[in-house]
Amino acid sequence: MQRERVTRSDRWRWRVGDLGRALVGLVAATIGLQLASWLLPDFEVGGWQRAFSAAIAVALLSALLRPVLVRIAARFGWVGAILLAVFGQAFIIWLTFWDPGETDVTFVGAFWAAWIVSMVSTAAVWVVTAGTDEAVTAGLVRKARKARKTVTLPDADLPGVVFVQADGVPFPVLEMGVKGGTLPTLSRWVRSGSHRMAEWRPRLPATTPASQMGILHGTIAGIPAFRWVDRPTGRIFVANKPADAKDIEALHSDGHGLLADDGVSVSNLFTGDAVTAYATMSAIDRTQESKEARTTVSKFLARPDGLARGISRTLSEVVRERFQARKAIRRDFQPRVHRGWGFAAERAALNGVLRDLNTSLVAESMLKGRRAIYVDYVDYDAVAHHAGILRHESLDALAGIDAVLAQLEKVAEVAPRPYRFVVLSDHGQAQGEVFADRYGEDLATLVGRLADVDVTAALDADAEGAGRLNSVASWARSHESVLGRAMERASDRLSTVAYTEEAREHEAAATDRFLVFGSGNLGLVYVAGEQHRLNLRELTDRFPGLIPGLVVHPGVGFVVVDTAAFGPVAIGAEGEHRLRDGVVVGTDPLAAFGPDAPAFVLRAASMPETPDLLVNSLLDDMGEVAAFEGLVGCHGGLGGWQDRAMVVWPADLPAPEGMVVGADAMHDLLVGWLEHLGHRRDLPERRPRPYDVQVAMTREE
Repeated sequence: MQRERVTRSDRWRWRVGDLGRALVGLVAATIGLQLASWLLPDFEVGGWQRAFSAAIAVALLSALLRPVLVRIAARFGWVGAILLAVFGQAFIIWLTFWDPGETDVTFVGAFWAAWIVSMVSTAAVWVVTAGTDEAVTAGLVRKARKARKTVTLPDADLPGVVFVQADGVPFPVLEMGVKGGTLPTLSRWVRSGSHRMAEWRPRLPATTPASQMGILHGTIAGIPAFRWVDRPTGRIFVANKPADAKDIEALHSDGHGLLADDGVSVSNLFTGDAVTAYATMSAIDRTQESKEARTTVSKFLARPDGLARGISRTLSEVVRERFQARKAIRRDFQPRVHRGWGFAAERAALNGVLRDLNTSLVAESMLKGRRAIYVDYVDYDAVAHHAGILRHESLDALAGIDAVLAQLEKVAEVAPRPYRFVVLSDHGQAQGEVFADRYGEDLATLVGRLADVDVTAALDADAEGAGRLNSVASWARSHESVLGRAMERASDRLSTVAYTEEAREHEAAATDRFLVFGSGNLGLVYVAGEQHRLNLRELTDRFPGLIPGLVVHPGVGFVVVDTAAFGPVAIGAEGEHRLRDGVVVGTDPLAAFGPDAPAFVLRAASMPETPDLLVNSLLDDMGEVAAFEGLVGCHGGLGGWQDRAMVVWPADLPAPEGMVVGADAMHDLLVGWLEHLGHRRDLPERRPRPYDVQVAMTREE
């Protein structure tokens, strides 16, 4: 009953608001048309009275023609949506003034007049609503009110769940925002007791492909980073390529993903077995969903306020980004990376049009009464990568996601079923100066120099480097350690091997070549063309300077390599940690990375996809790391806040028992909440995961 009373009150409030916005829109359109008449030689309105009557006519024609134009535009894909955005309103204005015997208004004049009217309307709405987010919310609620009259659900009392992934938000950042009130929606939820918040810990690698696969499908196997090599085929998987994402999900799906029960996936890497997937990387080829998404985009862009809002926000974000980038240089903010026009465009798209589009797609799904919806907002993650995890622009992007929650909360009040909101991140972020900036060379160059083989951007090895490696390797020549015996062999080779011209020609013709990938502060080093993972002895025999050089490098925290005797071993500058039996020789290189580090590294090092070497950067005295990519904020390895994710959930759902460790465990928690609400009672039989079958067959062989 309480929900119905709120809905009725809200309906009356928005009806009054509708009338006010209609009047503001008419006045703004009148001013815009008259202004265009003054400025444009081929657009003659004929005075204020005609401008006002024309504004009424434009509004009526828009209401009649825009649905038709949207349907036509959707048939022509994204090109149609763009053409409608650019020319749709111009056509309506031109048609309003069209007279076969008059030439006061040309189509070119109507085109420019449409932009002038849009800008004036946007400015008016901004002033009246104190920000355009409220105008968008009003539009969503009006749509919800209309949709509720036509949508009939057989299970309308069953609560739906909207999962909002705030990508890359560390728990400490959420906690500060809630306590400080800078995230007003989340702060209100937590302070009122309607929601609770907690930290959870993703396993290594702390990256979106692994974590989102775990959250949506309940498995984190077989995904060692953002990109990796499949040794049997030599294929390089990149998680944000549609074909690769589709194949990756096909390997790991068992038909019982988080969204298998009437779910909707919005802007994710994977579908979670959702029936409907919008802008989801692994489901780009789903034509029906693409058409619906294009229709939604066309509706948004066809509205003068929608198009102008998108353009104004995009331009303002570009201006803000360029100003803030220059400010970072002027005030010498550290750490810092170059922020060019490419990132400015990316940030503008994420924080502008795409955020609104994702919100519209979620709202559309709520209005249809879909049971479970999962959406990924990457705004904070993308900005923090380039600016830093606590910079103003990053926190402002997070506040934008908080504002979206308020918008969706309004839609939920008038949706055809009640909705609960769960907000979570897939991982956190660490911060620090880029590895290449700290040490003058990137990881690929370092590997190439130490191994004296071809690597992208590698430098030729020099005698000084070989001499330094030989001298600093002496610490580990003890027979008590795995590395000690390897160092003795490496040192001997570095000291005694004389390369003849014939030997050099033979090595040049060999297939020795490295593939080096960076995943935040986790480096993946593969010897190209190998069908199995090379162990310590094989690597040392072929590349005697590689491992000694890496482990003593000041920017490397530890290196993980397989051994014939002990399995995977984490090696640091002053000791090693045998991961299977837990034996530590010397100083434990994993000690600084927390109590979960040995288990996390062992799991990551035991996958068939694990590279020949896993290289994790240092963790310095400030708790910062050194990304192998050109990023200030990063995630993928160990160190800092990257394995400190967050979750906010309704207080009437069962709380997790202790710390949730692993995205697969988070999947179990979320599925438990859905089942607690009455979901997932009629799912088809669970099917075997193809990946698990392949791994089992390989082990049998």
